[in-house]
Amino acid sequence: MRGHAELSRVWPRDGRLRLVGALHDHDPGRNARAYGLMLVHREAPERRLHYPGGLEGTAFDVSCPVADLAPDDLPLPAVWDLYLAPDPAADPAAALRVGKVLDDIRGKKKIMVYPAQPLTRPGGTAKVRPYFTIKDNLSVEVKATP
Repeated sequence: MRGHAELSRVWPRDGRLRLVGALHDHDPGRNARAYGLMLVHREAPERRLHYPGGLEGTAFDVSCPVADLAPDDLPLPAVWDLYLAPDPAADPAAALRVGKVLDDIRGKKKIMVYPAQPLTRPGGTAKVRPYFTIKDNLSVEVKATP
């Protein structure tokens, strides 16, 4: 298994998405303070968001405002994949995917459901919800609400 960012907690509340965990099978070296949360739009990978966080050893505690995931010009529905990376311009292939794969629970996509957070956009309302992929990585979906 390649190194990744192993989640211990996912907190979607109060207009933020907070992620807590530790790097697994990866030594950040001297770049530890530069690491941050990187969100990559699945359909347009050149569209990225980066939030500094830094590491304490290999531990991370990063967050982002959910409103940033649904800017006015973003067509909905949209999906963002989450990574930890030392540089906002990092290639996602070299960044560490955020997920929860070291426990004995497989198929989290159908088992673990996080609450959606509502937000208002000029064109209407939307909801933002983190979810596990079929590979037990974490992604975030943004959907328009009727």
